[in-house]
Amino acid sequence: MKLNKILMLLIAFSLVFAAKLSFAQEEMTMEEWQKQMDELRLQKEDLEGKLDALTKEVDGLQKTNKEKDAELKKAEDDLYAAVGTTKSGAADFKKKLDALEKAVNDKNKDEAEKLLADIGKDKMHCLPEYNKRYLDLKTKVANMKEVVVQPKGYTVVKGDCLYKIAEKKEIYGNAKLWPAIWEANEKGVVSAPPKVPKTIHNPNLIYPGQILKIPALADAQKSPYLDKAKKMYKKKRVKKEEGDVKKEEKKDVKKDEKKDVKKDEKKDVKKDVKKDEKKDVKKDEKKDVKKDEKKDVKKDDKK
Repeated sequence: MKLNKILMLLIAFSLVFAAKLSFAQEEMTMEEWQKQMDELRLQKEDLEGKLDALTKEVDGLQKTNKEKDAELKKAEDDLYAAVGTTKSGAADFKKKLDALEKAVNDKNKDEAEKLLADIGKDKMHCLPEYNKRYLDLKTKVANMKEVVVQPKGYTVVKGDCLYKIAEKKEIYGNAKLWPAIWEANEKGVVSAPPKVPKTIHNPNLIYPGQILKIPALADAQKSPYLDKAKKMYKKKRVKKEEGDVKKEEKKDVKKDEKKDVKKDEKKDVKKDVKKDEKKDVKKDEKKDVKKDEKKDVKKDDKK
């Protein structure tokens, strides 16, 4: 700015000098003209000296500016190296921040959380020029409410069960969330045909025509129902295993009973055989005795 002012003054001085010279030739005496010329020459020399000084100052400032630019570039390179990137990498990081901001503005919670997790792994978010923006976006993502659009009700059809309903894409897309439907309808469904139960006390018993409430679930609300489904599955499995054990025990008891019966039958058969054998022996003995008696009688008669 100073240099421009000096140049303008020199131009103005030249114009004034030319005008005065022309005027002096007509009205000034030689001595007056000479005196004015000396004054103007001194002014010119003074201005030229200031111009030289300013030119040197400008050259010095330009040199300093170049040195500062080089120092700034080195400082930037060192800073980017400290966070494991380059200037072009910083540009890519800025694009990620822009994408995150767009996802937040569009209320796309899943996309925003995914981008935030990716950005959080990059050390670039620690740099002063990005850190505040990153923290602001992080807070906004944390405060985002997931918009869950769920049907108002579901009409049960033949072959349905709670886990099949929960598995449907338009419901939860996850069969293990069936306890949420049961809990919502345990004390009363939306509606049901005549003579069809209007409550679901047993989760295994639902009937065609019942219109079930389908509660909206955010991610944070799903965990308790998943745990409940897991516990109930384990309980059911234990009962089944206990039932299988009892069946096996009953089978074993029956087998043992059959064995015992067979043993008893064999024993009875043996006893009966022995009895029969004894009877036959006694009969034979009696027959022999009778025969002997008859023989003796005959002998006595002959005598």
